[in-house]
Amino acid sequence: MIESRRDIVCLQETKKEIIDHVFLKNICPHGFDSFVYKPSTGASGGILVAWMGALFARTEVFQNDFAISVEMRSALNNSSWILTTIYAPCTSSGKRAFLEWFKNIQMPELTEWLIVGDFNLIRRSEDRNREGGDATEMYLFNEAIDTLGLIELPMHDRHFTWTNK
Repeated sequence: MIESRRDIVCLQETKKEIIDHVFLKNICPHGFDSFVYKPSTGASGGILVAWMGALFARTEVFQNDFAISVEMRSALNNSSWILTTIYAPCTSSGKRAFLEWFKNIQMPELTEWLIVGDFNLIRRSEDRNREGGDATEMYLFNEAIDTLGLIELPMHDRHFTWTNK
C-alpha cells in the first residue's frame, strides 16, 4: 500500500443527513477540523469535504444537487483554487440534468480548478466492469469534459479525476 499525506478528504455518497465534528473525528486523521457537507436525501447521496484548518482557509462555497465547490486558500503560500466534489445521479434523466449543468459551468480561465467525485458515468465502454453502457451518455460526458477543457490527473489506484490546468 502506498502511504501519502492527506490534507483534504472528499467523500461522495456519505448517506449521512447530518455531519458534525464528532463524526469528522471518527472518520478523518488527526488535525481535520474543518468541513462542509451536502446532506444525503434519505439513504442515498451526501457529499463531505474536510480539511486541516491550520493548512487551508475556505473562502467561498457553492452547492447544488450535484456538487460542492469550495475555494481553498493555502495558509502556507496564500495560493487559492476551487475544489469541486461531485456526486452525480444514477438515473438516466438525472445524468442528463447533471451533464447539462456540468457542461455549462462558467469557470474563469485563470482560476485553478480541481474536480473529483463519483460521476456515475463512463468515458469509454471498456471502462465498465461488464458489457454494455449508454453510448449517448458516454458521448455527452466526453463532450462536457472537452467543453470545460479538463484533463485527467493520474491518481494512485484511481481513475477519472480532471482539472482545467
